[in-house]
Amino acid sequence: MSKAVQPVSLNILDKEYKIACAADEKDTLISSARELDRQMRKIRDTGKVSSTDRIAVLAALNLAHDLVASNKTESGGGVDICARLADLRNKIENVLENP
Repeated sequence: MSKAVQPVSLNILDKEYKIACAADEKDTLISSARELDRQMRKIRDTGKVSSTDRIAVLAALNLAHDLVASNKTESGGGVDICARLADLRNKIENVLENP
């Protein structure tokens, strides 16, 4: 049985994105978007990177690194992290393909 999805409006670096999301994952998605926005603003505010694409890639890399590092301390987290990163990559690709 498939989960009901609903559109969620997210603002990341002053740009709005509409993402289809399962209702039970909405709060997590919003929190994730806020953290991504915070990371991207931090990178942009250094003044060293101006391209939004490069800022997004650097922020995603930082977040993925933090996630992998935190899962190394947990036992059995390796498989879960791969699935979560693959899901995140798919969501990012969908947003980039449908601006």
